Amino acid sequence: MANKKRIEFDSLGSKKIDKNKLWGAQTQRSLENFIIGSEKIPLELIVALGQQKKAAAEANIELGVIDKKLGSFISKACDDIINLKLIDEFPLLVWQTGSGTQTNMNANEVISNHIIKKLKGRIGSKKPIHPNDHVNLSQSSNDTFPTIMHVAINELSIKNLIPNLKELIKQFQKKKKIFQNIIKIGRTHTQDATPITLGDEFSAFCSQLQACLNRIEVSKSELKYLAQGGTAVGSGINAPKKFDKVFCKYLNKLTIDNYKPSQNKFESLASHDPLINFSNSLKTLSISLLKIINDIRFLASGPRSGLGELILPANEPGSSIMPGKINPTQIEALSMVCVQVIGNSTTVDIAGSNGHFQLNAYKPVIAFNIIQSVNLINDGIKSFNKNCLKGIKANKIRIDNHLNNSLMLVTALNKSIGYDNAAKIAKKAFNENLTLKEAALKLKLISEKDFDKIVDPKKMI
Repeated sequence: MANKKRIEFDSLGSKKIDKNKLWGAQTQRSLENFIIGSEKIPLELIVALGQQKKAAAEANIELGVIDKKLGSFISKACDDIINLKLIDEFPLLVWQTGSGTQTNMNANEVISNHIIKKLKGRIGSKKPIHPNDHVNLSQSSNDTFPTIMHVAINELSIKNLIPNLKELIKQFQKKKKIFQNIIKIGRTHTQDATPITLGDEFSAFCSQLQACLNRIEVSKSELKYLAQGGTAVGSGINAPKKFDKVFCKYLNKLTIDNYKPSQNKFESLASHDPLINFSNSLKTLSISLLKIINDIRFLASGPRSGLGELILPANEPGSSIMPGKINPTQIEALSMVCVQVIGNSTTVDIAGSNGHFQLNAYKPVIAFNIIQSVNLINDGIKSFNKNCLKGIKANKIRIDNHLNNSLMLVTALNKSIGYDNAAKIAKKAFNENLTLKEAALKLKLISEKDFDKIVDPKKMI
């Protein structure tokens, strides 16, 4: 049996809507007109939208532009959005109008009808709470959506990404300490080079990730400045004076960070450079992680026919046909996350460059991609840390074999016999499958005693 319908009206006329739904005509039009993909407006944006509407209602009450009773109705209704009790009332897709107007109106309609339902009124009547005149009072979609973009992404990063990235760095630091005295061969151009310690190798990973964390925290700090109060084009038309400051005061009671009004709201509506900058800090993190995990992947290659210097935890069988095979699955998963984040950042870059005149009309896709990136990279590093990094061990036997067989230890002889003579030793050892010592003694370029004294890996690090 088909769902019963009710009739609602907007500026374009009437619209049939499922009787059981709280959204209104504008939301329904969006559902019917934008059947594109399956990607819905992210949950984090909906929560931020609830926080934004509540803070706006409280600001309107304080500034005397709405009846206190009506404003309180709105404020209380927003709690159900923030607490995800009304999440099923937000069905819209990312692929909609570029200002996010339909998502803003989705919230306005749901809040209005939610209040009306509780008051035993007629859903869709817009009485006593009108979605535009009351819920959207002192606001525009053009300043509301960039505000919730900043809040959602910033709060998500503070709660999840930054703590988990710090934990990943902490674990790398532990490994660095454990591996500090394990001397191994270094590699440049993927070829043997002079010795380092395994701890040295992991110290580079630590430093690289710490720099990424610093970039994220610096770029994130720009997200605390909000567009709210700029309304349609940045001028603040239809918003009372000081609305932006009072809004932030109430928003800060609902959030982790301390938000402030943007210094230039024309800029905040027309461009999204802070978000672009933040997105690129995620891209840099992804690039760094790809370098690090690929190094680990290759150092753990084998177990017998590769480098085999690291031993990864065996989490699951690696092959449907080759018994006993174990693959670097956590590395592969995180690698895919990283390339997705890099791709997302490219989308964000292009979207950010297309802010035409007083409005960037790519807001939903910017928000969607950054939120996806934050969630993916957060989950990815959390999984890698737990299921791979913590269980990594050094294969000391294999490391020693590679070290002792390396021709690049000959570099230590440069000061004693010169570069050219040292090169002769290396070439002879390679061509005749000799040790460096055997080759040096055959060429009579150095005594056995001096060779043993000089060619000592411990003295080369």
